Amino acid sequence: MHVLMVAAENDALPNAKVGGVADVVRDCPKALVEKGLTVDVVIPDYGFHDLDRHSLGVVNVAFAGHMQQLEVWQLAHSQKGVRQLVISHWEFSRHHGAVYCNDEAGRPFATDASKFALFNAAVCEALLQGLICKPDVIHLHDWHSACVALLLKTDSRYNDFSTLFLAYTVHNLALQGIRPFKGDTSSLEAWFPSLGYDGQKLCDPRYPDCFNPMRTAINLVDKIHLVSPTYCQEVLKPSDPVNGFFGGEGLELDLQAAYQQGRVVGILNGCEYPGDELSDVSFAHLYQHAESALFQWMAKTSELDSAHYIAHQRVLKFKTQPFSGPLVTSVGRLTDQKVLLLCQPYDKALVLDELCQRLKQHDGYMIILGSGDTELEKVMTTVMARQDNLLFLKGYAHFVGEYLYHLGDLFLMPSSFEPCGISQMLAMRAGQPCLVHGVGGLRDTVQHLETGFSFKGESLTAQSYELITGFTEALALKNADPKKWQGICEQAKNARFSWQSVADGYLSYLYQ
Repeated sequence: MHVLMVAAENDALPNAKVGGVADVVRDCPKALVEKGLTVDVVIPDYGFHDLDRHSLGVVNVAFAGHMQQLEVWQLAHSQKGVRQLVISHWEFSRHHGAVYCNDEAGRPFATDASKFALFNAAVCEALLQGLICKPDVIHLHDWHSACVALLLKTDSRYNDFSTLFLAYTVHNLALQGIRPFKGDTSSLEAWFPSLGYDGQKLCDPRYPDCFNPMRTAINLVDKIHLVSPTYCQEVLKPSDPVNGFFGGEGLELDLQAAYQQGRVVGILNGCEYPGDELSDVSFAHLYQHAESALFQWMAKTSELDSAHYIAHQRVLKFKTQPFSGPLVTSVGRLTDQKVLLLCQPYDKALVLDELCQRLKQHDGYMIILGSGDTELEKVMTTVMARQDNLLFLKGYAHFVGEYLYHLGDLFLMPSSFEPCGISQMLAMRAGQPCLVHGVGGLRDTVQHLETGFSFKGESLTAQSYELITGFTEALALKNADPKKWQGICEQAKNARFSWQSVADGYLSYLYQ
């Protein structure tokens, strides 16, 4: 079986990772190759011209009223038999290598939607011209690849590919790439003015005058993959954000219909389990890498960012005032999905303040690594200024994250929803138990009082209370029963979520 994966991210290539989808696109193809499949992966060329590669040819694509010329490249060094492809165009690399762009208010996804629509059109044209070999299965990832399904199923130029088996993985239903049907330079009819389509299948349920790529793929593909069994069930229910439940995000009716047709599967993502990559796991090395990262981040602007300044002062304090209690860690993007509960009001402050205060009773420190939403970054910075046992590192640095996984005593991941999650798997792999909100993939990976700690709640208030209670009880257990705590650590470290198992699931349920 020959599979072509189409995605926006791929951590097999440098600087092509933003979220967990990059890990999936990096790791799962290798497991599929080990099962005897042939796998090609294609993403946009965000500036990979320095890599050793050769051209497969040029495609001319009619897009937005003009003929666009794009080049298809194959990287010289495959990763365990996976053929890595990229497609070049100035539109993909003009943002200094950024995978995604932030648009002004009122035009969400505008730049990215146009960029990925062009990329998708180029993939289809490369298939038509034979520059990309015709596969048995095309595996699309998230809304960024949805226009491949749209073009292959509705454009008569691709009739010979209309029966190709299409699988579609939803990594995050909250991001759907919605754009207008027309009336904007970033709209469906602006990109493909001659395309005939059924608007009833493509429109957003809440905004009928808008094209919804996520819904389009859900309605057109052969199989839909949710990245954990629990999340697969959650998305069949309507979201209720006021009470802290995030489900189908407006697409639950389409997903219910697809589920009844047998087109929806829930397969948990995996994690790689290499040998220990860090030779010297120490706080000295952690602080060294944190300082190095802070200096690099500071140097990017002429004005000193208060978050970086306070963080550097906090690193100096942590270095000179060692602590005897637990280290609580968190690594991830700063989005409402990840930190909504930490930012809920509690006792004239926030939940995060209360966690820091309770941690202080155990002489513990907390380190949060991540960036994302500007307002959430400000919240984290102000809490860091109030709580002298909190270090917030606003950015991402690989080795800082690795040291946090290995040095931390308790990993905090109270996501309001989590399709699968990778951070909890990485923490568990390093022997660090996690405190998680029992939703989605977190529920499927962390077993309460066996491999970690889990909490629930039927409202935001209840979830906040249960988070604080669970945090308090976890710290108390570590202090009162070290033997039981060590057992939880060992079971977390021994838990396995292998890509080989994922590949088996794809072959049995997703690709047929």
